Amino acid sequence: MLIRLAILCGAFLLAGTTTSAEEPVKVFLLAGQSNMQGHGRVEAVPKANDGKGSLEWLVDNPATKERFAHLVDGAGEWTTREDVHIWYLGRSGGLRPGFGVREGFIGPELGFGHAVGDALEEAVVLIKMSWGGKSLAKDFRPPSAGGEVGSYYGDLIRLTKGVLENRDDVFPQHAGREFELAGFGWHQGWNDRVNQQFNDEYEQNLAHFIRDIRRDLDAPNLPFVIAETGMRGREEKHPRALSLMKAQAAVAEYEEFRGNVAFVGTRDFWRPEDESPSKQGYHWNSNAETYYMIGEAMGQAMVKLLEK
Repeated sequence: MLIRLAILCGAFLLAGTTTSAEEPVKVFLLAGQSNMQGHGRVEAVPKANDGKGSLEWLVDNPATKERFAHLVDGAGEWTTREDVHIWYLGRSGGLRPGFGVREGFIGPELGFGHAVGDALEEAVVLIKMSWGGKSLAKDFRPPSAGGEVGSYYGDLIRLTKGVLENRDDVFPQHAGREFELAGFGWHQGWNDRVNQQFNDEYEQNLAHFIRDIRRDLDAPNLPFVIAETGMRGREEKHPRALSLMKAQAAVAEYEEFRGNVAFVGTRDFWRPEDESPSKQGYHWNSNAETYYMIGEAMGQAMVKLLEK
C-alpha cells in the first residue's frame, strides 16, 4: 500500500489508497507508565472493599449512577462506542471498559474517549502505548535531553508510525479514509517522582519530550495534554512529589507551549482507601472513578486546545 505523508495545520495526514469525502479520522496518542495503562477496577468484587470504587459500583450506586449512566445500556451491559476506536499494544476495538492494564480494568482512555468523542463530529481513534514502571529520565528519555535515548521513546515513535501505516488492517472500519494526528495525552511520573536526580531534571526532560515527539512525528503544533501525577491528593506533602507536580505544571506555561500544551490537575480526583477497591496509592487505589475523571479532564483539555 502506498502511503502519502503531508503536513497540514501542524499535524500529519495519512492518505489511504482511496479518496473519501468524509472528514479525516482524528487520531489521539495516549502514553505513559502504569497509570496510563490503567488499574481502575471494573468488576465489583466483594473482597475488594465490597466493590466500592469499581466501575460496576459506580453505575449502580445511587450517588454516582446518573453520572455514569452512559456507560451501560438498558440491559445493564457495557456500551461500546462505534465512533471511537482504540488500539492498545495489539488489543483493539470500539471503546468500552476493559482497555486498562488487562481485561477487567480501565485507564484514562475511557473518560478521554468519551469526552473527545462527544465533542467532535469526526470519528476518533486512540492509540494507547504505556508500560509499567518507566521513567522519563531513562526509559522515555527524548533525544534532545542528551545521553542515551530511552528505548520506550523509540517504541512510541515506531509503534505510532507502524499503526498509522497499517491503519486499514488495524482499523478496518475506517479503511480507505485519511487519518489526522490530532493530539497527545501524557500521564506518567511515578518513577521520576521517587528518584531525586530524575525529579530534578523532569521539567527540562518533559519540555524536550514534547518538542521531540512533535519533530519525530512531523507534527510541529501537535496539541499536548499533561495529566498531573497527583496520587494521594491534597494531602500529599512529600517534597519530591510536590516538586514533580510543579514541574509538570510549569512546562505548560512555557511561552512556546502557550495555547498548544495544557496541564490537567488531578489531585481532586483522589479517592481514599475506604472508598476504593485497593490500598495501592501509587495506582490511585484502583479507583475507577478516579481513572475515568483523569481521562475525562484530559479529553476536555484536549478539546479546548483543538478549538484554539
